[in-house]
Amino acid sequence: MKILYHLATLPPKLPQAEAISQEIAALRRHFDSEQIWINPNHRSPIFIPRLLFGFHKLKQIRAQEQTVTLHHFYNPDPFPFPYLRRLRRPVIYSITCGVADKRPNVNFLRTMDGLVVSDERSAARLRAWGLERVFLVRAAIEAERFSHTPLPLGSDIRLMVASAPWTLAQFQTKGVEALLEAARREPRLRLVFLWRGVLTTTMQQRVAELGLAEQVQVINQQVEVNQVLAGVHATITLATDTGIIKAQPHSLLDSLAAGKPVLVSRAIPMADYVEAAGCGVVVENVASEAILTAIEQLRENYPAMQRVAQRAGQEDFTQEAMLASYRQMYEQVMGVSL
Repeated sequence: MKILYHLATLPPKLPQAEAISQEIAALRRHFDSEQIWINPNHRSPIFIPRLLFGFHKLKQIRAQEQTVTLHHFYNPDPFPFPYLRRLRRPVIYSITCGVADKRPNVNFLRTMDGLVVSDERSAARLRAWGLERVFLVRAAIEAERFSHTPLPLGSDIRLMVASAPWTLAQFQTKGVEALLEAARREPRLRLVFLWRGVLTTTMQQRVAELGLAEQVQVINQQVEVNQVLAGVHATITLATDTGIIKAQPHSLLDSLAAGKPVLVSRAIPMADYVEAAGCGVVVENVASEAILTAIEQLRENYPAMQRVAQRAGQEDFTQEAMLASYRQMYEQVMGVSL
């Protein structure tokens, strides 16, 4: 069996720091496969709407189908890309962000041979809409790359922020502005942003405008995340909308693997896991007041949350479990044994 992985997002500037690129790299090391980017906008002089994605690659895909036996498509939300209906091999559709309350095009999704999500909240919503071929595959990291370096909790608290915005609008929706405001209000808060080469100047200007150069660090290069985590107490990931961030962000999984608790927005499906496991704090709103409240909860319960984080990160999100889940799904969809 040979798999063709389709990606509907733009190629990242730092693929080693992007969660989906990491996941597909792991899958490609494990399964006989190829990869294709179907978003034409990184080269097109005019904006191409999503309804037309993939058609410019259809001739190439047709040729690849001489050897490819299965298509595996990745996209943040359950958008009905028409070109997928033109493919001649079975199609699995991975929805990488959480599934929102708004009902998608269920008739289109029923034509897919499998739907993949990484969290129970999204799986339950899809099944409630009558979709049956839904597979739950937890996100994963190479947990063995991370080690726990204790950082005493004093008057200051240091947080890593790794889900950088792709657009100006995401400075609001991913909580960057709210975090900067929280730092302005609380001098003991230190923030370490892992940036990815997009809107860097804008971010640096905002930090300077608010006079936060002593409290906020922006790292705009490939780094060893384990080393960054050694210098923080926890990681925070925020979003106002389920559909703008991975359901189980890798930055949070990395943090847990390093024994550092997490703070996560209620809108992000991983909040359900964090709340149940006790490995961090759920932030109810993307606002400075809610962030500061969550930080105080973290401070009050830090030793217990740290212990849970270290166990959860090393045991619950392993690549071995993810690869086994995908193998089982591929076998079920194709009716073969791999």
